[in-house]
Amino acid sequence: MTSTTTARGRIDKRQAILDVAFTVFARRGYDKACVQEIADEAGVAKPTVYNHLNDKQTLFRHAVLAAADAVAAETLAIVDRLREPGDDLSVALITMARALLVECSGERARSLRALTYAQLAAFPDLADTVLERTSRRVAEALADRLARLALSGRLQTDDPAQAAEQLLALLTAPLEARSRLGTREVSDAEQRDIADAAVRTFLSAYGSH
Repeated sequence: MTSTTTARGRIDKRQAILDVAFTVFARRGYDKACVQEIADEAGVAKPTVYNHLNDKQTLFRHAVLAAADAVAAETLAIVDRLREPGDDLSVALITMARALLVECSGERARSLRALTYAQLAAFPDLADTVLERTSRRVAEALADRLARLALSGRLQTDDPAQAAEQLLALLTAPLEARSRLGTREVSDAEQRDIADAAVRTFLSAYGSH
């Protein structure tokens, strides 16, 4: 077995532990979750968990950040679809908006928000790090896509960062309200209504008239 294969196996095992840890933390909460349960569900010995991640605090922090990176990767891929929006910009924006709401309403994203907020006192810096890796990265990517659309004359804005912020607010604020801060599941039909209304409002302000 080569050193590269060994390193790859170690990385894969670490990721598997982090995935299971996030699931257990989401299910139990930080205080009630135990490393032994995480080890059992990951199919490894408890010392193996500590070998990869030194203690419960480190395990929690890395599990949350790994989940944040996974959510970010999905949302960034959705935003990147605007690179080639096609002939109908409204349809492209609605498709993107609906997909973003599906991702934001998913179990991983909801658990990520809940865990981050619940542990603000114990991990005061974690919320900002999660926001930096998720919301802010998505806002920057969307601003870049909107800037390119403005340059091509398909949108009217001289501040794409603000336009991106407002579009995301039009999506996330109603979602948070209807989900009662994540405690209620928002139906597919409601998600579509939110997305469609957000894009209509956005294009009424920024569309090329």
